[in-house]
Amino acid sequence: MDLQSIKNRFNIIGNSPELNYALQVAVQVANTDLTVLIIGDSGVGKEAFSSIIHSLSSRKHNPFIAVNCGAIPEGTIDSELFGHEKGSFTGAVDARKGYFETVNGGTIFLDEIGEMPLGTQARLLRVLEAGEYIRVGSSKVQKTDVRVIAATNKDLLKLVEQNKFREDLYYRLSTVPIRVPSLSGRREDIVLLFRKFAADFADKYKTQSVQLDEDAKNLLLEYPWPGNIRELKNIAEQISVLSENKQISAKALGRYLQPYSNNRLPAVSTAQHQNEFQNEREILYKLFFDMKKDVNELKRMFLEVLQNPSVAAQNPSLINELKDLSNGHDSGYLPAPAATYQPVQLSMPPSSAPVIVDNSIDEHEEVDESLNIMEKEKELIIKALKKHKGKRKDASLDLGISERTLYRKLKEYDIEEL
Repeated sequence: MDLQSIKNRFNIIGNSPELNYALQVAVQVANTDLTVLIIGDSGVGKEAFSSIIHSLSSRKHNPFIAVNCGAIPEGTIDSELFGHEKGSFTGAVDARKGYFETVNGGTIFLDEIGEMPLGTQARLLRVLEAGEYIRVGSSKVQKTDVRVIAATNKDLLKLVEQNKFREDLYYRLSTVPIRVPSLSGRREDIVLLFRKFAADFADKYKTQSVQLDEDAKNLLLEYPWPGNIRELKNIAEQISVLSENKQISAKALGRYLQPYSNNRLPAVSTAQHQNEFQNEREILYKLFFDMKKDVNELKRMFLEVLQNPSVAAQNPSLINELKDLSNGHDSGYLPAPAATYQPVQLSMPPSSAPVIVDNSIDEHEEVDESLNIMEKEKELIIKALKKHKGKRKDASLDLGISERTLYRKLKEYDIEEL
């Protein structure tokens, strides 16, 4: 079957060399059982390539299922893929078959494979290498004959370096890699795609198809298309529905395009600051650490003056430093007494007056509050769970993290659910 027939059958628009090469690889590998890794940005149409491979394979009459690994919570993904036994966990009132059992003999498409938890990656590796899996809560090994097609919009090798993806699984998945080009890499296809989408939406909404003038076409080609084909299709639909004039100018088209360069500016201007402050939490911890150092220094100087008032009389700059340090902080962060001690009270007493030193000050012990990030994070998670009476969803929203991440943290810190 030639490439044009493939394009017509699966509604593929475009003639760029990168697209044609990706299609050729998909056709060649389709009639084998090799594992395929489809790589490309979000919105380039990776799922279409999985359908092409399955439809042209010897498994085409058997089941095909697409699974988004990033959309399944970490605590349930093993059950979804491999099934579970009755009573294997809370809520498992019945035994359940997983996808690798129900799709036996067919093809499973694992989209966003980079989001898969490490534990599930180990189970998947066993399926790919031995065709074996074990249901959650069972000890019985089961066999399956499923072809795996995976897809990702992330750099898996970087995830491997960060210990977020198994290296052995990466090389097992990428037996045959297919790289789908982004829309900005196949600009000769942009106008063709827009014309096709506009014609489809005109037929759907029973209206006249919109037409672009030359300036509008040039604007279409200059736009970077961060959302790729999905974004182009959305723009075509908006114009088809909202535009009263079916002859589209560059000015009219510009109203529907996002200001790409303005909404993707870096958060900080230098690479040094990007490395130093990777997220808001690190900024807060650094702020607290600096504040703690200043408070400790303030206490040290204050105790030194109390123990030896003669030092204050001989060294007035010490008093000035004490005042400057205390004034440099918001009063809400420093103890009020620090501001009440005035230099006049610390002047040298008359020689006839005995100097009384309270030796009990030697027994003072400075309380060094823990600044361990993991301990602080654990405390915040426990407080959030108590606040929301054990409801993980509400607690995760309050903490600003996903429910999946919260579940992982509960396991990591061995926190019992309330």
